[in-house]
Amino acid sequence: MIDKRQKKNDDADVSIDQKLIEEGTAQLNSEIQVLESWLTELDSSEEESSEVLAARKSYSDMLSSRKEMLSTLAKQSKLQSVSQN
Repeated sequence: MIDKRQKKNDDADVSIDQKLIEEGTAQLNSEIQVLESWLTELDSSEEESSEVLAARKSYSDMLSSRKEMLSTLAKQSKLQSVSQN
C-alpha cells in the first residue's frame, strides 16, 4: 500500500516538474523573441549614442543568458523523459 502511494507521489512530482519545464521554456522563448526584436530595432537605428550602445550590450547579454537557460531546460527535459522510462 505504501509503495502505491509513493509511486503516485513520484508521478505527481514528475508531472509537476515537466509542467514547470514546459512553462519555463515557453516563457524563455517569448523573452528571446522580444529581445531579438529590440536588438533588430536598435540595429536598424542610425543613432549610435552611448545609451544605444549600452542598451544593445544589455539586450545582447540578456539574450545570451536566456538562450543558455533554454538550453539547460532542454537538457533537463531530456533527463526527465529518460528517468520516466
